[in-house]
Amino acid sequence: MTHAHWISGAQLAALAAARTTAHRIFSSRAAWLERFGEDLLLSYQRESARDEVLAGLPPWAAECGCAWRRIFGKYLPRQNAERAAPMLLSGDPALPLMTVVEENGMQFALDFAAGYSAGLFIDQRANRARLRLGGVKRVLNTFAYTCSFSVAAALAGAATVNVDLSKKSLDRGRENFALNDLDPAPHRFIAGDVLELLPRLARRGETFDAIVLDPPTFSRGKNGRKFQVERDLEALFRAALEVAAPRARILLSTNCTRLTRRALEAVARFGLKTARRAGDFHAGPELPDIPAVFAPQTLWVEVR
Repeated sequence: MTHAHWISGAQLAALAAARTTAHRIFSSRAAWLERFGEDLLLSYQRESARDEVLAGLPPWAAECGCAWRRIFGKYLPRQNAERAAPMLLSGDPALPLMTVVEENGMQFALDFAAGYSAGLFIDQRANRARLRLGGVKRVLNTFAYTCSFSVAAALAGAATVNVDLSKKSLDRGRENFALNDLDPAPHRFIAGDVLELLPRLARRGETFDAIVLDPPTFSRGKNGRKFQVERDLEALFRAALEVAAPRARILLSTNCTRLTRRALEAVARFGLKTARRAGDFHAGPELPDIPAVFAPQTLWVEVR
């Protein structure tokens, strides 16, 4: 596997010191290995790539002093319809499939039986940390999933509005609030289509000083409408601008490999021009355990 990357023992120690037990261990184009507490999750596009990582894991673990109790494997299909929950590759099958991990001291619940994703996208750790720095009062978290961005913002004192098609995911988000000793009652959790909700929020005059736009590459709403990030990101950003307060910060992020950082800037420039607003662009912070070539494309837009 070309451009393969195992994290170092020093990086592992730094993550432990930062109270982070959810992070990347190995990265390549065809496979990557993530740590979730005492468990490992190996995502792979080919069985040969999976087997190469499994062969490289014991010598790396011996060098870094890392141990684990289970390894789960997740095949990465080309079609969303073929997605399935991770399968246990090694370890005790009697252990519970739910666990709790830490990220910079925050706690998040995971469920390896919940579906294709266990509950936390670790490649957004630096962006969550940026929200946790504070300075925002109202955060709109779109495609919120289990609300990890909102937990970070709420810990800094922000009120949050969380939107996702899945009520079950939002319920898990409420559980994440409770895990971090946050009362979910003052926060809003809305199960619905983001592109339908944003105009309603604008009509009500609601504004936010931070907006998270980290959509999936593809999804299908309850009314059958398809969301495709390459086609719909521009409309999503323009709709978000309608509820962006002056000096609002908007996070644009995607794992779609066909959308580059330059493409995100083009979307932002066109949206700002259409809305007759201006903005400053800032690159998303990098993570030491995920090389930039394997990380999502990220752009922070500060709206004027």
